[in-house]
Amino acid sequence: MTIKSFQHYAYTRIKSIKNAIAGLFYFIKNEPHGAIHLLSALIVVCAGWYFAITGTEWILIIFAIALVWVAEVFNTALEKLADWAKPEYDKKIKTVKDLAAGSVLVAAIAALIIGIIIFFPKLID
Repeated sequence: MTIKSFQHYAYTRIKSIKNAIAGLFYFIKNEPHGAIHLLSALIVVCAGWYFAITGTEWILIIFAIALVWVAEVFNTALEKLADWAKPEYDKKIKTVKDLAAGSVLVAAIAALIIGIIIFFPKLID
């Protein structure tokens, strides 16, 4: 790899990371669920510090937060694409949107169960 090709590669990687960060900021700033998920994640992280959860519990919490975020961001992207492609109501588009929303629900339920398993015993002590 030449220096010039490496510089181009590094530039495109940095640009990709900047675009990804811009997408997350857009999600947080412009989507109601973005703010809700950010607040929820902050509360859970603070609770984790307060209760001094174990390393394994942190891994599970981080995984749960990431799972919900990934599902919600993909759901939002899919909904925006569907709305752009077909602004008027379409039964097939509704089904696609419902399926994507269902994936967020599954992720959120899994995260809730993980949270209950980790925090409930600490709350009753």
